[in-house]
Amino acid sequence: MLIEVKVPQLSESVSEATLLTWNKEVGDAVSEGESLIDIETDKVVLELPAIKSGVLSKIIKAEGAKVGSGEVIAQIDTEGAAATPMAKAETAPAVTPSARKLAHEHDVDASRLKGSGKHGLVTKEDVLGAVQQPTSQIAVSAPTGDRPEQRVAMTRIRQRIAERLLQSQANAAILTTFNEVNMQPVMDLRARYKDAFEKKHGVKLGFSSFFVKAAVHALRKFPVVNASVDGTDVIYHGYFDIGVAIGSERGLVVPILRDADKLSFADIEKQIAAYAARAKDGKLTMEELTGGTFSITNGGVFGSMLSTPIINPPQSAILGIHATKDRPVAENGQVVIRPINYLALSYDHRIIDGREAVQFLVAIKEFLEMPGLVLLDL
Repeated sequence: MLIEVKVPQLSESVSEATLLTWNKEVGDAVSEGESLIDIETDKVVLELPAIKSGVLSKIIKAEGAKVGSGEVIAQIDTEGAAATPMAKAETAPAVTPSARKLAHEHDVDASRLKGSGKHGLVTKEDVLGAVQQPTSQIAVSAPTGDRPEQRVAMTRIRQRIAERLLQSQANAAILTTFNEVNMQPVMDLRARYKDAFEKKHGVKLGFSSFFVKAAVHALRKFPVVNASVDGTDVIYHGYFDIGVAIGSERGLVVPILRDADKLSFADIEKQIAAYAARAKDGKLTMEELTGGTFSITNGGVFGSMLSTPIINPPQSAILGIHATKDRPVAENGQVVIRPINYLALSYDHRIIDGREAVQFLVAIKEFLEMPGLVLLDL
């Protein structure tokens, strides 16, 4: 019996996706639930599992093809027998998973390579050789002379990031305000309780949870920063869905901490750690990346001292965190050394006035410099 393999239902905001890497070849046995191919949308990379066990009898859409929801991309024969390596070699060269992944990264057509493995199997070494010594048979630009160039197509995620950044700059009146915060109180609090925290909750107490809590504290005071523009209307959100930017090999992703005001420090740390792990493996779901009323991005993990973050539409503001460094500051007429972090708030001036933006950032600063008073509601 032939079973159609279809693209899963994509979200309403996603019109098409790109087929990345087939994990099986025609003639391979597949088990129910086994991953057949990776599908990349502008938000996330999805694994498409086999819905029935059998043999992959036909691949209708090749790697790199653009597909839509419900489109048939392959067939599985639930009563078929797996082809022998020799039989597969007679139809098309087999490719190892590592070679297939490398070929995709370098835009090499592995099906056109002559495999050096058993029965003509294309190995990782074959792809590396093609990349280093390109021929007319592969789809990668050849570096020549002492001024090499290579043309590489953007991934769909990178294309979407570019589109959204341009959209943000074109459709919002973005300004950025700055402030500095003495991180010593937070560092002292963390040092005092981090061991007990990890022992009880099974997760390390980082700085991210403090910034999320500080953001919620400030958003309560200034609801317009948590709002968004819809045409000529302003939508005030009565909840706090905080996006936390995470860098991955495929680009920047911003998974959402839903109802962040209801999460404990431990809940926040666990969710962020889980998001980071799934972002690394390309396992984040569309639901985890959709929505959000406010975002936080941390360039400090890469060593950034100061930046002007770009708003993630349709949100109206984003908090930029940077590297904490010992710096000389004036206190009570004396110069002292303190661990200082420069904060940046980019905001949509169409609905957020400068006074509100400045006061919002001051509220962030107050929380971080006096966490005990705020947590105790004093």
